[in-house]
Amino acid sequence: MESEEQNRILDFGGFPGRWEIIHSTAETDGEYLEMRFEINSTTGDSPPVHIHPKAEESYEVLSGTLEVKVKGEWKQVHTGEKHSVSPGTPHTFRNKEPVELINVHQPALEYERFFRRFQKLVTEQGVNLPPNNFKSFLLLGMLFSAHEQEVISVKPPQFVMRILSGLGKSLGYQLPK
Repeated sequence: MESEEQNRILDFGGFPGRWEIIHSTAETDGEYLEMRFEINSTTGDSPPVHIHPKAEESYEVLSGTLEVKVKGEWKQVHTGEKHSVSPGTPHTFRNKEPVELINVHQPALEYERFFRRFQKLVTEQGVNLPPNNFKSFLLLGMLFSAHEQEVISVKPPQFVMRILSGLGKSLGYQLPK
């Protein structure tokens, strides 16, 4: 049986690194989800540009430099600095050096489930990041489509994620519980 401490760790292996849940959704009564990210990959890869329709996302850089793209412009967030992204604002992030940060989604909604499913897709179903094969695109499309309350892809557009999701389901792919 998994210990409480092990249950808090989401280890992706390489990119996007190791994440630790500091304050879970249950612990905050849904107010927020707080996680510590350690991203050692320096490829400059980033998640798709996306919005969080109902939640603010914030970053506090503990070491290194995080680059956050908001409304089409990249901003560097250095050690000791914080940056917040308002609900509905298109954004993404990347790093070109190892970075450690605190990431908060407020309210928590189903972000914890989203991140746990995301980790299982990478470690148990072989999803590549960034996606570079058909299976990875399908499963990530399914994940984004299943969590539209939490995250909506802007680039590629969400309708593409929905199409990928439908195709993935028709081919028998399933998301982790």
